[in-house]
Amino acid sequence: MALDHPGTLRGRLVTLEPLAPEHHDELVAAVQDGEVWRLWYTSVPSPDRMAAEIQRRLELQESGTMLAFVARRNDTGRAIGMTTYMNIDSVTPRVEIGSTWNAASAHGSGTNPESKLLLLAHAFEVWDCTAVEFRTDFNNHQSREAIARLGAKQDGILRAHRREPGYLRDTVVFSITRTEWPGVRLGLEHRIRKHLGADIGLEGGPTPPLG
Repeated sequence: MALDHPGTLRGRLVTLEPLAPEHHDELVAAVQDGEVWRLWYTSVPSPDRMAAEIQRRLELQESGTMLAFVARRNDTGRAIGMTTYMNIDSVTPRVEIGSTWNAASAHGSGTNPESKLLLLAHAFEVWDCTAVEFRTDFNNHQSREAIARLGAKQDGILRAHRREPGYLRDTVVFSITRTEWPGVRLGLEHRIRKHLGADIGLEGGPTPPLG
């Protein structure tokens, strides 16, 4: 089946909106929060490259290989970053969640795990994916730890996988399978409850109340 863009995915901490050129100024402000594009081991667009990055993602979306989102904090209403479904395999079906970055002030806010919960729930419960994959640079220890905390398991390391400015990147591959999803979901729900301090439900889509 075709894996079409799900549109807006709403949680209690974060909302994922379909990426559009009109998000440019908000995303420039978000990437300047902590200057996260300066990290050498991750690929985050700099302010002057934001328009090109938005265009790149939308072109990949048009070709059917990516579905792009902007993440927005619900408490402040501010855009905090970008995320995507990518490397879309509609036959298996299987997807990767990646090309994600968030403003520094959003780190530790619970918005990232809830973003992953929203994306994973749609992938497994609507698209019936067999697995969802995550990839990151071997040197990006923060990202590797964050992916493992989601409940993903490491599949392996692709050595000298991709050329980056100044070095050849080793890529660490993680995944969550369909049979692992119920347990992963419970763990993510627990983390989100800790941020909210109360039982919550996720609005929209197939996601039933937590707890």
